[in-house]
Amino acid sequence: MKLVRTEDAVGQVLCHDITQIIPGVVKDAVFRKGHIVTEEDIPVLLSVGKENLYIWEKKEGMLHENEAAEILRQICQGEHMHPSGVKEGKIELIADCDGLLKIDRRALLAVNSTPQMMIATIHGDLPVKKGAKLAGTRIIPLVIEQEKMDAMQAAAGSEPILNVLP
Repeated sequence: MKLVRTEDAVGQVLCHDITQIIPGVVKDAVFRKGHIVTEEDIPVLLSVGKENLYIWEKKEGMLHENEAAEILRQICQGEHMHPSGVKEGKIELIADCDGLLKIDRRALLAVNSTPQMMIATIHGDLPVKKGAKLAGTRIIPLVIEQEKMDAMQAAAGSEPILNVLP
């Protein structure tokens, strides 16, 4: 993490949520952790009192949580499902059709035995309906070592962890 002037943060990734509080009107994040700051964001950030921001510094061998979540999605996603958008290191997988959900439990255990990441699924070997949420992936820290992701991928194997049989 690095502290920078807000005006110098364009193109950088926020390390924390930025909350706006207007009593009786709103109390919510105007920008979420992981947001990439744009030129248009600067006036908004300054208006909520943010003269400096903590930004993530890209380092060799380290991945942002959203990049790592995409790797988890790739090893999970089989046929007949699609991902949600990535947000704060999380991606969900959703069924594209009615069918039977099959889960490679050995690979799922290998992933969930790796620190700082997890996959939560509904029960396998049961019918699912189109549009059902099948699983959620999550990277827990803001940044994670590429080495951990590589080891997890090797342990999980080359076949998708989840499949829907129509």
